Parts: sequence; structure tokens; C-alpha cells
Amino acid sequence: MAGHSHWAGIKHKKGKVDKQRSKIFSKLSKEITVAAKLGDKDPSMNPRLRSAIQAARSANMPKDNIERAIDKSSLNTELNFESLRYEGFGPEKIAVIVETLTDNKNRTASNIRTIFQKAGGSLGTKGSASHNFSQLGIIKIGRKEISDERIFELAIDAGADECQSKSDFHEIQCSISDIYNVKKELEKEIINFISTEIAWIPLNKIRLPKEKNKDLNNFFMSLEEDDDVQNVYSNVEFRN
Repeated sequence: MAGHSHWAGIKHKKGKVDKQRSKIFSKLSKEITVAAKLGDKDPSMNPRLRSAIQAARSANMPKDNIERAIDKSSLNTELNFESLRYEGFGPEKIAVIVETLTDNKNRTASNIRTIFQKAGGSLGTKGSASHNFSQLGIIKIGRKEISDERIFELAIDAGADECQSKSDFHEIQCSISDIYNVKKELEKEIINFISTEIAWIPLNKIRLPKEKNKDLNNFFMSLEEDDDVQNVYSNVEFRN
């Protein structure tokens, strides 16, 4: 019986991991399709598509999935996704920004509003939460790709504002208008990138008591699991 319970637990965990991977692939595929639809199908001529493909590779998405997502941009000519941003306040009044890609904004708005309300939060108007953040270009590269000293030199020469070496990756920050120019310079020496994105970085982080972690995790998980949600940013700092 104990063995059965153990196996059930393993299957449950594996099922959860597979579900999360499927969800990640779905979001990455959507971004690839939109990037290919809005620009050139050739990644070398389309920086957004190139970044989306690099992110997909970093997530170990199969090559066939990537090619299907690009092809989908030509096959579904009537498929129109909109990039929409929602702002509001979650549990404990934390500031939250949710970025979505949707083909039905009424559905998305309703789903996001419901998630906020169930967590005791509320959606606000555009600008209500974003003034707590700075929007920056963020480029991440694995630590194994290049040394700390060399990436710092490259980043400065490329026109980046900041370069930090963390435990597993290097993070380069720049203005959003410069992100693809900086990336282009880095690509002269670096092949593999973890991600290239325009992100919302909190100006000041809020630290909440550790016992609030569960509610916060449930709230963020609900947002991440929504098919239309691409990115979620907040100004909360989790306590370990």
C-alpha cells in the first residue's frame, strides 16, 4: 500500500511537471507565431522572432514544435493576437503587472479580474501599478557560455547600462529602445542566450511575512496557468 502511494505520488509529480512543460511550450509557441506573423519569417531578419526561438531552445522545446509555430503564422491568416497589459493589486496590496497575448480580450479581462478578486485583490487602470516599476531590456546568458570578465567588457562596449553575474547566469540590463542593438553586438561572440525580454523591474520590493507565501504562490500560479498570460511581474520579495 505504501509502495502504491509512493508511486501515485511520483506519477502526480511527473504529471504536474509535464503539465507545466506543456504550458510553457504553449506560451512560447504563441510568442513565436505572433513574432513571425508581425515580421519576417527569417529569424536573422526578425529580432523578436530570434529571441522567441532562443527562449524556446533554452526551455528544450523540440525543433519540430518551433517550426510548427512559425508555420502557423502563415496558415492561420485570420488569427489575430493582441498584446494587452493588466495592472492591479494582489494579496496584501502588492503591485502586479500581467502581460497577455490574446485573441479574445473580453475572456482574458474576465479571467484576470476573477483571479485577482479570488485572491482578495483588484484590477486597476493602466498606470495604477506600473509606476512602482521601471521597464528595462533584460538579456540573460548562461554562466557556462562566457566568463564574468568578458561578458562585462562586451556588455559595456555594446551600450548596456548594467551587467550582473548571478549563480547560474549573466544578466544584462539596458534601455528598452537599445535591447536589440545590444543583443546584436553580443551575438558576434555569443551563440546561446537564455532569454531576451522587456521586463518590469520593481523600484522597491515589499517583504511580507513568511506565512503569506502560500497565498501569494497560489495567486501567481493561478495567473501563470491562464493560457493567455505570458508574463507576470510583482514588487513582492519572498522570504525563505
